[in-house]
Amino acid sequence: MLDPEIKEELASYRQSIDNIDAALVHMLAERFRCTKAVGVLKAKHRLPPADPAREEYQIERLRRLAKDANLDPDFAEKFLNFIIKEVIRHHEAIAADRSQPAGSAGTTSSA
Repeated sequence: MLDPEIKEELASYRQSIDNIDAALVHMLAERFRCTKAVGVLKAKHRLPPADPAREEYQIERLRRLAKDANLDPDFAEKFLNFIIKEVIRHHEAIAADRSQPAGSAGTTSSA
């Protein structure tokens, strides 16, 4: 049986984790709202869905931020690479949707 003080401390940490998870979900939703707008802008002006120079900058910056926050930079890079792949996938879908003639059935990106 857990000591009541330990149980209370554990519950407090878990509540903080739950709050952080909720904040992360909302931040990711906002990030994808912005990147969807970028995808629409890129498709409208026939720009490529991927921007390797921007991606490289983001990864370098995130690795520095992770190091400063005592977070494993490799983990942070893997996380950002996952997000970048999703963004590019959505940008490609947006570009494909915009290239179809009006009235054609197509997929809609929900990023």
